[in-house]
Amino acid sequence: MSSEAAVKDLPKVDSVLKEQLEGFSPDKLKKCDTTEKTSLPTKEDVESEKQHDYLMNNITGFRADKLKRTLTSEKIAMPTPSDVAAEKKAQAHLQAVEGFKPSSLKHADTKEKIVLPAKEDIDAEKGQQALRHGIEGFNPQALKKTETTEKNVLPTKEVIEQEKKA
Repeated sequence: MSSEAAVKDLPKVDSVLKEQLEGFSPDKLKKCDTTEKTSLPTKEDVESEKQHDYLMNNITGFRADKLKRTLTSEKIAMPTPSDVAAEKKAQAHLQAVEGFKPSSLKHADTKEKIVLPAKEDIDAEKGQQALRHGIEGFNPQALKKTETTEKNVLPTKEVIEQEKKA
C-alpha cells in the first residue's frame, strides 16, 4: 500500500485560494536580512543556578539518621510583683463592674430649661441682618459716574543729581 493519500481523500481547497497559490511568485517578496539572536545567561544567572542545584542536592541527599537526639528544656518565667499587682487591680475592677446593682442608684428628676436671648442680643442680631440686607440689595446703578486723574510727579534736576551721587 502506498504512503500517499488518494486524490479523492485530500481536503478541498477554495478556488479563489487555489488561483492565488498558483499565481504566487517569489519575486514579489521583499528582501530581508535574517539575523539569529541567542541570549546567553549572565554570570549571576549561572551562579544562582549552581547554588540552587547545590542546595537541591543537599536536600535530596540529606540523611535523617545522622541527626542527634536532643532534649528541650522549657523555662517558665515567674511574673514580677508589679505584674501581679496590675493583674489584681484589673480583676478588682472587673468584679466591681460585675457586682454593680442599678437599684442602688438614687432617683434624679431632669428639668429642662430654655434660656431666651437678652434684648441686647436680639437688637445686635437685627442690626446685623439689616446691614446684610442693605449689602445684598444694593443697586450699583444708583452710583454716579466719576473720572479719576492720576498725577505723576517727576523729580526735579536737583533730586536726580543727588540720587546719582549716592
